[in-house]
Amino acid sequence: MDVTGRAIGALRMRGFRVEGHRDRKDLPRPRDTDGPPDTDRAPDTDRAPGTRRATATGPDGPGEGPRTDTARRLLDSRWWRGAAVALAGALPALAFPAPSWWWFAYVALVPWMLLARSAPTARRAAYDGWIGGAGFMLAVHHWLIPSLHVFTFVIAVLLGLLWAPWGVLVRHLLGGLPSAGRIAAAFVLLPAAWLTVELVRSWEGLGGPWGLLGSSQWQVEPALRVASVGGVWLVSLLVVAVNTAVTVLVAVDGARVPAVAGIVLAAVVAGAAWAWAPRPERAGSARVAVVQPGSQNGVGGPGPRFAREEALTRGLAGRGVDLVVWGESSVGQDLVRHPELADRIARLSREVGAQILVNVDARRSDKPGIFKSAILVGPGGPTGDRYDKMRLVPFGEYVPARALLGWATLVGKAAGEDRMRGQAPVVMPVAEAAGNGPSKARAWGKVGPLVCFESAFPDMSRQLTRQGANLLLAQSATATFQNSWAPAQHASLAAVRAAENGRPMVHATLTGISAVYGPDGAPVGTPLGTDASAARVYDVPLAEGSTLYVRLGDWAVYGSLVALVVLGAVEGARAVRRPTRTPGSP
Repeated sequence: MDVTGRAIGALRMRGFRVEGHRDRKDLPRPRDTDGPPDTDRAPDTDRAPGTRRATATGPDGPGEGPRTDTARRLLDSRWWRGAAVALAGALPALAFPAPSWWWFAYVALVPWMLLARSAPTARRAAYDGWIGGAGFMLAVHHWLIPSLHVFTFVIAVLLGLLWAPWGVLVRHLLGGLPSAGRIAAAFVLLPAAWLTVELVRSWEGLGGPWGLLGSSQWQVEPALRVASVGGVWLVSLLVVAVNTAVTVLVAVDGARVPAVAGIVLAAVVAGAAWAWAPRPERAGSARVAVVQPGSQNGVGGPGPRFAREEALTRGLAGRGVDLVVWGESSVGQDLVRHPELADRIARLSREVGAQILVNVDARRSDKPGIFKSAILVGPGGPTGDRYDKMRLVPFGEYVPARALLGWATLVGKAAGEDRMRGQAPVVMPVAEAAGNGPSKARAWGKVGPLVCFESAFPDMSRQLTRQGANLLLAQSATATFQNSWAPAQHASLAAVRAAENGRPMVHATLTGISAVYGPDGAPVGTPLGTDASAARVYDVPLAEGSTLYVRLGDWAVYGSLVALVVLGAVEGARAVRRPTRTPGSP
């Protein structure tokens, strides 16, 4: 066999396709393509002069087609490739508010996946997953930089590590010339692995579930219907599955049919959810007023803020309001230690004819420490219904491992003293205030309060719904992050929680954006922007019945974990069956 034939034979053994070579009978059989090409070996330096490097889809690189020498050198450079991966990982952030390019989420992962699949080694693919994950976390949380400074970058780099296995899996399933079996597995396993990363980072101690990919679809009605079936998790699965299909369509020659089939399957799942998923049944309505004092009032202290909230609430008299909601930290002193504040709020309740849900950020009189508490106040004063915030914002409300990281308070706006945690969720019966007297009329509903970024946790609103809440409430304060993407991102989460649970949700803030969403996640009325200082009344449609997500819970997460366990078992069995190579064997 000539030199060219030997070179081509070696390439075929490594899983490459060689076009136009006629002498196939003398060549060794190509290796099994059910696994990734053995690109951990050194590059082809021994091919014969005048022969082209044979690849999956092009002569110049695995899966990338023709490219210039300059582009090749850039991607072969550790630093340039790292910069490209970080930028590719940051792209999905554009699907979230404020840009809110929801459609971009379905292709935003493709550049990142193309880079990971072309990694020369599994280690490089892990780096691509890590660096891309760090880029994504930094882009989604970039508005934290003025508050946390260097910690924002440290957190992004640490959380980015969660995507390292995902990068390896992308290369394993889509690298080289993937078989039909590997492509089919990729449609299941890559979304499952992504969802596992989202699950792990959703732990409160790692920052919570801010920026879940499915949350970018908060204004897309079919996606909200999917959320009612499997929560935001199922939406994330479908988004990653579509990205996988597009990656295959772009990078793998001759894979148009399975790629299009994957996209069609995702559309069929969304269509089935649209057509057959149970819909909440209308059960009356409630007139809920949101009081937003605005950034120009109250930033300097709780006194001016309270006075502005008091004036805005008084203007609601005579408007038939059923409930008034103030934002997070709307009251800066404990109502037991300062009964005069409780009396002023009770007087407002009598004037307006509705109970008022306030939020007290203060040291409690009956327990040590500072709590953030949602407290319901009626015509006769506090009703006794109180919810203490359970999940706190790392660094914002407590410093993890303060003995080690306490110096964060010197370089950023980290909490000087840790807030204390509540013990259990609370559902509060809400009654109509009877005229100007202290007595109560009939109860019209039950509200489930959440505080600040607790609205990002799907399990918390689901638990409140299962306990009987027919109206979900989130009290928030984003004054620190005005003129950033944070207020819009936070408000959008209420739409997803409403759709998941089939219950309306009110997102009330001190400084905007305050918004209300119906049981299907559709907006109700006009939001209060960050430039507003006003009280606005919303006619909120109530609903009864149960969504599949409320009944079944996080089944999409459990299914993903099972799929990955099966993958591990299959790969382990292959490793056991694979014969050990002896020295000198091909």
